[in-house]
Amino acid sequence: MFSKSEETNVIKANVAKEKQPAANTLVSRTTEIIGDIHFSGELIVEGRVKGSIYAEDDSSAVIRVAEKGSIEGEICVPSAVINGLVQGDVRSSNHLELAAKAVVAGNVHYNLIEMVMGSEVNGNLMHISSDQGGKKKLASDSKKLGFDKTTLDKE
Repeated sequence: MFSKSEETNVIKANVAKEKQPAANTLVSRTTEIIGDIHFSGELIVEGRVKGSIYAEDDSSAVIRVAEKGSIEGEICVPSAVINGLVQGDVRSSNHLELAAKAVVAGNVHYNLIEMVMGSEVNGNLMHISSDQGGKKKLASDSKKLGFDKTTLDKE
């Protein structure tokens, strides 16, 4: 189907795509985004996001929320550095850093966490192990405690 030289070119093209540097995305101070964000690479939020933010757990994605940045929604990422306001749950499967001006109004699910003096969490801190996904661990924990979706829906 392919000649030897064409096959080599296809393989080289695929390898070149894999070695491209991760994309960086900036939400500037004067920007407001309404809706969910799915990203890879690095996402820097200096403005406002009204929606949830997601990245694949097995990626090297990182979100950075600047001092004046704010997010109204859930954050599910491998790594995060927060120095602004987050109104929603934060799930970090790898590393989470809460800087001095960080305010999280929601539950924090983490594998490894750093909290600088002055950071604030108004919610629960819940450790997740690195070998299990956060959602799997959360589901099993709620079953152990006697909760399930139908029990919570009735209340």
